[in-house]
Amino acid sequence: MIYLDSGATSFHKPPAVARAVIRAMNTCANPGRGGYPAAMEAARQVYRCREEAAWLFSCRPEQVVMTGSCTQGLNIAIATLVRPGARVVVSGFEHNAVIRPLHALGAEIVIAGRRLFDWQDTLDSFRRALDRGAEAAVFTHVSNVFGYILPVEQLAALCRDRGVPFIIDAAQSAGTMELNFEALGPAFIAMPGHKSLLGPQGTGILLCREGGRPLVFGGTGSLSASREMPPDLPERLEAGTLNVPGIAGLTQGLRYLNRVGVERVGRREHRQLRRCVAGLQSRGMAVFSGPHQAATVSFLPGMDCEAAAEQLGRQGISVRAGLHCAPAAHESAGTLATGTVRVSFGYDAGDAETEALLRAVSRLPPCPQ
Repeated sequence: MIYLDSGATSFHKPPAVARAVIRAMNTCANPGRGGYPAAMEAARQVYRCREEAAWLFSCRPEQVVMTGSCTQGLNIAIATLVRPGARVVVSGFEHNAVIRPLHALGAEIVIAGRRLFDWQDTLDSFRRALDRGAEAAVFTHVSNVFGYILPVEQLAALCRDRGVPFIIDAAQSAGTMELNFEALGPAFIAMPGHKSLLGPQGTGILLCREGGRPLVFGGTGSLSASREMPPDLPERLEAGTLNVPGIAGLTQGLRYLNRVGVERVGRREHRQLRRCVAGLQSRGMAVFSGPHQAATVSFLPGMDCEAAAEQLGRQGISVRAGLHCAPAAHESAGTLATGTVRVSFGYDAGDAETEALLRAVSRLPPCPQ
């Protein structure tokens, strides 16, 4: 199988990830629930993960909250910053993990910046929206559909200058692009563990400036006599039993990235992006590409996108088609009615996989111009 759906999840993990999961299942009990060796080993495993994440993202270990997914982290962050009816500015490329929690809260969602790969449009639209007043802002770092890298440093500065707290959705960038929590100054950055951080599914990280609003209440192993959740991070947002085997695997994914370097991973992925874009265009596909693009590209063949992805799948090529849980992004690009076929490269991207994809795409009908 040629796996080109890393935007959904990384499939080939470093071997140390699986070994760590199995080892934790055989050696770890519940962290913070006892002083015996298996409980203490579990606590050490969790803290090692916080340390690796803190090193990678330039924050303190206690600011690293373990979640079950990026979606869970975004829900915590949004519930913390957004009151019902609040005016919130978002980009035109947000995932449903942002739009749906805001909608559920009854927030006034202001979409700013609809043009793909156009930093000036994104920045001008955000500036105008913020100047009309906003209680919070949420923006993705990289579009999960089109790979558009938003100007997060400049967006962060716009928010900081106006005193607007903001959340960054790093689902598609954490592990392949630099993220400096301290320099950016957000209230929260949410990310999955199972994508470019190379950890198991069911893991995630929420980087927190300060205490947030818990979504789940319960035991933390600390301050048990109180009916209130602990005031301090990370315990405040980590009620219940943590996924210690998953966290142990995530630690190894983070350790791999700290050793190899996210810039090196990003360069390798981007090399395949360039080859893929040129190859798709030469084969008559309508390709969504431009400056400021990460290792994800969407295209339109001359047939139904879902059917095209199924045809590629029968040839051993794993890609994703449809709306990718991001209808707002498709509205911005004008593809809401059709969806797209998405190719997303991972840390192990190579020439052979890209060439196999392009050979298979040659059997699809070209997109009418």
